[in-house]
Amino acid sequence: MRENQVGPNRRSFLRNAGLAGVGATALGALGVAPAQADTANTANRGTGRWNPDGDSLQFTVAVMPDTQYLYWGSQNSINPEPQEASFRYVIENSGTPNNNIVFMAHLGDVTQDADVTSFQAVDKTFKILDKANVAYSVLAGNHDVSGDDTRGNTPYLQAMGPQRFKGQKSFVGSDASGYNTAHTFHAAGRDWLLLAMDWRTSAAGFAWANQVIKAHPKMPVILTCHEIVAPTYGDEVYPYESGDPENNAEITDYGQTVWNSLIKDNDQIFLTLNGHYWPSGRITKKNTAGNDVHLHITNYQNRYMSGGGMLRLYHFDLERNTIDVETISPWILEKDPAKRNRLEVMESRLTTAVDRFSMPFDFEQRFSGFIPVKTRAARGANKVLLPGTLAYWRFDGNHAAAGSPVTTTQKVKDLSGNGNDLTLASVPGTVPGALTWSDDHHPDQPGHASLRFVGCKNPLHGAYLTTAAKAALNAETFKQGYTIETFVKIPRDWDGGNNGNMPVLVRRGAAGDAGKHGKNTDPKEPVAQLMTTNNGRELQFNCYPLSQTYPTTNWSHGMPEDQWWHLAVVNDGHHTKAYIESSLVADNPFTDSVGIASLGLTWLLGGHEYGGAIDNVFHGWIGDVRIVNRALRLDEFMTH
Repeated sequence: MRENQVGPNRRSFLRNAGLAGVGATALGALGVAPAQADTANTANRGTGRWNPDGDSLQFTVAVMPDTQYLYWGSQNSINPEPQEASFRYVIENSGTPNNNIVFMAHLGDVTQDADVTSFQAVDKTFKILDKANVAYSVLAGNHDVSGDDTRGNTPYLQAMGPQRFKGQKSFVGSDASGYNTAHTFHAAGRDWLLLAMDWRTSAAGFAWANQVIKAHPKMPVILTCHEIVAPTYGDEVYPYESGDPENNAEITDYGQTVWNSLIKDNDQIFLTLNGHYWPSGRITKKNTAGNDVHLHITNYQNRYMSGGGMLRLYHFDLERNTIDVETISPWILEKDPAKRNRLEVMESRLTTAVDRFSMPFDFEQRFSGFIPVKTRAARGANKVLLPGTLAYWRFDGNHAAAGSPVTTTQKVKDLSGNGNDLTLASVPGTVPGALTWSDDHHPDQPGHASLRFVGCKNPLHGAYLTTAAKAALNAETFKQGYTIETFVKIPRDWDGGNNGNMPVLVRRGAAGDAGKHGKNTDPKEPVAQLMTTNNGRELQFNCYPLSQTYPTTNWSHGMPEDQWWHLAVVNDGHHTKAYIESSLVADNPFTDSVGIASLGLTWLLGGHEYGGAIDNVFHGWIGDVRIVNRALRLDEFMTH
């Protein structure tokens, strides 16, 4: 809470409670409705079992800000039910796929008055977490204590001091005062450190915290404190006029002390969470290392039932490189929607931009200063040459410098040993440098190199590679099935008009010359072509099989630029399926498709032929390419 003294402030309490009521009631007039319909959540009404998945790349840290008005013992007002509901929610949603709550952090102002009777009630409520062995932290706010952490013994320390956590595996320890504690939790296969710092930390307390971070040099750190930042806007109207929701807070005078004493020189601290002020807000600041630190305030004591024990849920997703944030009231969600009062309907989920948002977060890059990025080592060709491999081309064995042009005297060897070597071909008039060697590659690519194509069809120019006239691959018809794999990256200067429908891998020979006709047939197009379209850079595999006179075509969603993609086309002898990043795309025809028609002509890497003449050249990067004469399982792809 805003006031800096211990004990009740009745005027402020009445004012803020009134604002919560007026603001929520006004929602109907403003036309604001909940983001989604709620159903009663009865699953979390039992005590449950604490069982988080520490290896999942998706996990949640639950945050509970100021619950002070629920515990006002000196006024004989104790209302633990909302907090109890939130605690049940935390327990029941540990280990669940959509939440996987691994830790809960309370941000202080546990009570309104610091009274012994208040802490007796708090102690009883928190035993719900203790009995379930939940990993959690608590810190003292200005309504729980006065002065700084040298204050000595208090009812807060007696009830919520470090002795409470000594049985927890997540508890690291406390400073000499007992008011500053350190905790770890295991998530996404690594350990994370969380510091719970006092309302006002002394120099000795900051020294202790710095030492704890130093003793855990490879752990990302979340810092919790009662005060660091405050909002730059007020709660006079609802929805709140929050300004820029990503930059609507400012560091306070004491927050600046915390920044200078603990945050700015510790690159491991990437997120700070505090309560005390309201409404919620956030800012981002650069630390000494030049990296972002996200500073968030979350507090709902001004809302219905003093926030009703609301939880701010930070959903970490290390696969999507995103932190999704939502704010809910488990106490309200437990209730039958038909029986909720007007304010409960409005407060079950907070959906304004300050309470429900997503943060793009490149975990690997952000933590690279203290957790070195582990890159996957290149794999030798012998690890990739599966039974049935007909051709395997990679671009790391030419000994040419990255950026140097591919020349007519250089060959890209077919590492399968079947003699399907590739050599340079160019559109007449193309200048050197239109095809160059590159060190860029997909992170899971066996060979750590690629070719950089600079092609265009308007005007036509570029260089590409081709098999020899008598290469064994030219005559292959793949009657038993096939798998074609490669890696591509499309540059930011790609243009649909100049680079659309650009070729990755093409089998020469016009469909009409192969006797193809019927629906969707273009007699001048190649008998097989793996391409990216001009409509959003979709994967397209168009093939004239032996079993049909017309083509079958696989289509994918669009592929964003400036990112590596693994592409695979798999035929089991009857049907063809396309994959991007080992994920099946939507448009895979059920048409029977046996083999690939052949006129015995060459294959082109990066070049496209129409009516017997080159009409387009790839623009971007192509990595390893492998062709196998059978359908591969996903775990046999080159990315594995």
